[in-house]
Amino acid sequence: MQVPDVSVVVIAYNDAERLPTAVRSVLDQTLHGVEVVIVDDCSKDSTFEVAQALAAAHPDRVRAFQLPQNSGGCGAPRNYGIQQCAGDYVVFLDSDDVLERNACRNMLDAAESTGSDIVSGLCVRVHLDSRHKKTTPWYPWIYSTTRTIESITELPDLLTFDTLSTNKCYRREFLLESGLEFPVGIHYEDLLFSAQAYVAARRITLIPNTVYHWNVQESAAAKSISNRRHEIANFVHRMEIHRRVDALLESKGYDELKYRKDIKFLKHDLVLHFRDLALLDEDYRREFAELANGYLAEIDPRAYKEVQPLHAICAYLLSKEDWDNLLPATEALTNAGRLTSPLAEVDGQVYWCDRHLDTEQGRQVLDVTARGFHTRPLTTLALGNRLTSYESTDGVVRLAGRVVNPLGRIAPDAKLGAALEFSARRSVGGRTARIPVTSVRHAGQWIEWEGTADVARTVRPLGIIDAVWDVRLVLTVDGQELRTRVSVGGTPLDNARSLKVRPRLTTLVSDRFVPEITKKGNLSYVLSAEGRAAVHTSSMIEGAMHGRTAQLAKTSLRRLLKAKKDLNSGETKLRVYHEFYSKLPIRKGLVVFESHLGKQYSDSPKAIYEEMRRQGVRFEAVWSYAGAKPTGFPQDATLVKRWSWQYLRALAQAEFWIDNQGFPLRLAKRPGTTYIQTWHGTALKRMGFDEPNTKARGLAAQAAFQESLDRFDHFLIRGEHDRRTLAKGFRLRDEVLLPVGYPRNDELAETRRKEAETGVRERGELAAKLGIAPEKKVLLYAPTFRAAPGGKVRAFKAPFDVEEFAERFGETHTLLIRTHYLNSVTLPPSVRGRVIDVSSHHDITPLLALADGLITDYSSVMFDYGLLDRPMIFFTYDYDEYAKENRGTYFDLKERAPGPVVATEEELFGVIANFKDEADTKYAAARQRFNAEFSECDRGDAARRIVAKFFTGSGK
Repeated sequence: MQVPDVSVVVIAYNDAERLPTAVRSVLDQTLHGVEVVIVDDCSKDSTFEVAQALAAAHPDRVRAFQLPQNSGGCGAPRNYGIQQCAGDYVVFLDSDDVLERNACRNMLDAAESTGSDIVSGLCVRVHLDSRHKKTTPWYPWIYSTTRTIESITELPDLLTFDTLSTNKCYRREFLLESGLEFPVGIHYEDLLFSAQAYVAARRITLIPNTVYHWNVQESAAAKSISNRRHEIANFVHRMEIHRRVDALLESKGYDELKYRKDIKFLKHDLVLHFRDLALLDEDYRREFAELANGYLAEIDPRAYKEVQPLHAICAYLLSKEDWDNLLPATEALTNAGRLTSPLAEVDGQVYWCDRHLDTEQGRQVLDVTARGFHTRPLTTLALGNRLTSYESTDGVVRLAGRVVNPLGRIAPDAKLGAALEFSARRSVGGRTARIPVTSVRHAGQWIEWEGTADVARTVRPLGIIDAVWDVRLVLTVDGQELRTRVSVGGTPLDNARSLKVRPRLTTLVSDRFVPEITKKGNLSYVLSAEGRAAVHTSSMIEGAMHGRTAQLAKTSLRRLLKAKKDLNSGETKLRVYHEFYSKLPIRKGLVVFESHLGKQYSDSPKAIYEEMRRQGVRFEAVWSYAGAKPTGFPQDATLVKRWSWQYLRALAQAEFWIDNQGFPLRLAKRPGTTYIQTWHGTALKRMGFDEPNTKARGLAAQAAFQESLDRFDHFLIRGEHDRRTLAKGFRLRDEVLLPVGYPRNDELAETRRKEAETGVRERGELAAKLGIAPEKKVLLYAPTFRAAPGGKVRAFKAPFDVEEFAERFGETHTLLIRTHYLNSVTLPPSVRGRVIDVSSHHDITPLLALADGLITDYSSVMFDYGLLDRPMIFFTYDYDEYAKENRGTYFDLKERAPGPVVATEEELFGVIANFKDEADTKYAAARQRFNAEFSECDRGDAARRIVAKFFTGSGK
């Protein structure tokens, strides 16, 4: 062949079986001017003979070479390959991976059109161990678009994250002129070679095309270098490579790149080794700490603030060699969301542990207040649960462990119970065995438990499909269940002694449970063939595993799982809803209620539902809920999970739909169903087709949106403002509008009427439930929804200092914070009792009735609270951004607000300090005008009028 455009260097060692596939991926490239240079690293098997055969079969395109002795790494064979290349460009390929078919063409085109020294494309990891060969792209955000950079300093992420040498095409003359070679005799050679190449390159081009398939097989008998993290020499090499890269960056004055690399070291390199740390011996840990801490001492302290809290905590505790607190932290790192430390509360802040708080850095790194462990319900916390002892005899296993009791939140007098749960990871019918533990007791920072499980009698696997069983402890605290995985830690598993079991299908395949530690360090059991099965020959066992019966069982399972997946897909549910469920007869009296997309039992749907119950209306009530488990919903209604089959059938057969936001847009409403849309707030912000985003949609999307709005048979409004804004924005017909007010506001209107008649303010039982002293004034802060960039839901951070509020006003006021239902907030323990998070209260109406004053911004809650004729403060710190640049408003809030509009924390606190004059008396007349303009139909009888019109007949 002519001089090739691209030379692909394929390196191999003891890989005779996979080498032909790698070479074939090069020969099949759509770019024909490609040669293959195979370099065998002195294999002990037939790899070189296979390479020679490939060269003989393709003499014009394949050449094979062998190093005289094994180099023990990838550097030497790649360097040799570079010297043998004839092409203008060089690509590296490992013998266990493959190139994407268009890789060479795409990279060559980019190189020649831009004159770049390096062209880099997307690498995709192919997980061969997964059932469907799952693929994950390697740092895809770097390759989101085509771009060319003149210096690596323009894109630090490329150097710090994509350190691969194999997804790149290099101009060969550039490699030779720059003297670029891989280091020899040391692992992680890609990190140094890539850094040197990035720094030397005069131009680098990135393309958004997949070029390389990196085959990952974690269950391989011979682990790759990167997967042998239990070998301390592995970490020695990693540290040496990092020091060499740092020296390179420092020699070029690339301080910012070094800083970015420090961040990556904390969030990636160290984390890889932390995952195995709890399972390794003390000698390894001691050497690991010595190596790591010498390097950590040179890390820029700012880097700790740029990584996830647990990454920083683990690195910091390692630097202190605090193994008691580090090992639980590494377990939490491996098991996302798990709380493995009892925590410490000091000076109003929550810390991972009670040590190392005598320095500013220690306090900053170990502060976990923002995680909300002190306020979140215990049932939402994944509490760490570690074995303290394990022993087994025959089919009986005796275990003991302890569960974290964070900040002593499980009280000493709490009623405790516990059970061990054995569950099959894959099964038909969800096989689970639950065994009560022998004892469970409170032990301060821990809950200790002991249990004995007669596995042979209580756990009955099928024997073929359910090969892996996980162990959990279900802890009961005052009737609430807390489910915890059982982690092994450093507890020996009784020399991995197996447990006798009795499979339901056959003992020819398996009759033993062998304890095993999962990748995340948790206890599990794997079915194994011993005992009776061991009497049979290995060929019989192999035959049973792969014979007709086993294959039929496995095929049936695969079909069942696929059918289940297809059956529960969104498209299948939509088809069944429209083609089958919608043909079923309408059930008279069936009413489906939903509030805020199923997230709450609240608002006007709740008010209508409770009015129907009060009047004794005969109807069948169904409430939808979102999430794993419904909380706060009525006991006397049928609860269905949103988008479940029961939900779809109920909607298809319902006589009435009642909700405040919108049932799924693609579900058509039947002619025999009446849809009462109560909506969830008077509009300040532009809505529907008045929104810029809606206008920017394509015609098809706008038509689909309009179709969903046309389902409304009745739309509740509070007056002419709603008619001019909401009705217009949603393009609703006039006959659809129902001017009765909001049922949710009946309680507020009635509260105001009673206060006006009696002159007495009744606070109700909610104040006592929240622990608010009678003499304290109550302020409610209820802001509107805040989204992160791109519209994603995010945790909400109060735009003023809640600790400063507590300090200045805590003796006389209690501040309630109620975020939008899509947001959440975490308060520091230091404000406990003075500032209270009430976001978990589904229904805001009782909170409004309790509050002496409201602090809000652009939330529609202002229109509801106006019915109480109580003072309001509008804290609009981002007015220009939100009101003008975000989505626009129907009127200027600053001109018509019935209370002071403030923009800074000091202005806000100033108004609160002089609340009576600045927020109340001065705006009395403005509140009257505001209420008359926006709430003219809210007379306190909306729910009764709805029930009379549609359910009792008295209003028709």
